[in-house]
Amino acid sequence: MGDEAAIAAARKIRGTVQVLGGKFMTSPELAEVEAEVGLSPRTLYLRGRSAVLGDPPPKVVAKLFGIFPSWLFEFALPPAMAALDAASAVRAYSRSSAKWAHVSLSGADDPGRSADLLFRLIDAADAGGLALFAGWQLAERPEDDIERLAFALMVFREFRGGVHFAALRAVGLTVPEAVVADPEGGRGRLLRTAWSEEAADELIAAAEAKGDLRERWRRAEDLTDRRVAELLAVTLTDDERVELRRRLDALRDASALIS
Repeated sequence: MGDEAAIAAARKIRGTVQVLGGKFMTSPELAEVEAEVGLSPRTLYLRGRSAVLGDPPPKVVAKLFGIFPSWLFEFALPPAMAALDAASAVRAYSRSSAKWAHVSLSGADDPGRSADLLFRLIDAADAGGLALFAGWQLAERPEDDIERLAFALMVFREFRGGVHFAALRAVGLTVPEAVVADPEGGRGRLLRTAWSEEAADELIAAAEAKGDLRERWRRAEDLTDRRVAELLAVTLTDDERVELRRRLDALRDASALIS
C-alpha cells in the first residue's frame, strides 16, 4: 500500500474515530456515572478527561481541550476537582465509556480484534507534545472486549486530536478559528460549546479577517491525515489496514442502527 493509499485510509477512518471515540462524552451513560459519583451535570467530561494528567489548573485544561471558552473551566472545574480526586475521576470517566459501549457497540463483530488493531496504533504512536494522549496512552485499560474497543476508539481519537491541534498551530490557527473554518462547525457549534453570542461573533469576525482562513484549515486537515497515515503505514500491514477500515465501517453502520 503506497503513501496515497495510507492517506486515503487515514481519511476514511477519521469520521468513525471522531464520532464513536467521543460519543460517550455526551451520553446518558456518562450522565448516570456522573450522578453516581456526585458530580454536577456535564462536569465529568471536563474532570475525567483531564484527570489522567492529575490536577492541572483550569486555565491549563482550557488550553488542552481547545474548543471551549476558558470561563467554563474556571467555573466548573474547581468544584469537580474538590468533589472527586484525579484517580477516581479517571475511573469514573472510563466506566462511563464502558457502560456506553455495552449499549452502543453491542453489534460489533469481534470487538477484541478491532480493539487489538487500534491498540497497536496507540502503542506505536509517539506521544511527545500530545499531553492528553500521553496520559490516556498509559492509563489502565479494560479487559472486556466491547469495553476495550470503546476505550481504544477514545484514546486513538485523543491521538488524532493532539496531532490536529499541532497542525493547526503550524498553519497559524487556533482551535476556535478552526471551528469557524470547518464546514461542520461555525457559529452553531461555538454556541453549543459554551461561547456566548457576542463572543462567538467576535471570534468569527477575527477569524474571517484571515483571508486564507479556510485554506489554512484545509492544510491542517491534510497535515493531520498525513501524520496519521504514517502511523498506519509503519504499524499495520496492507491487509491489516484494509481490515481496520472494513471493521470501522461496519462498526459505524452497526452503531447507527442501534442509535
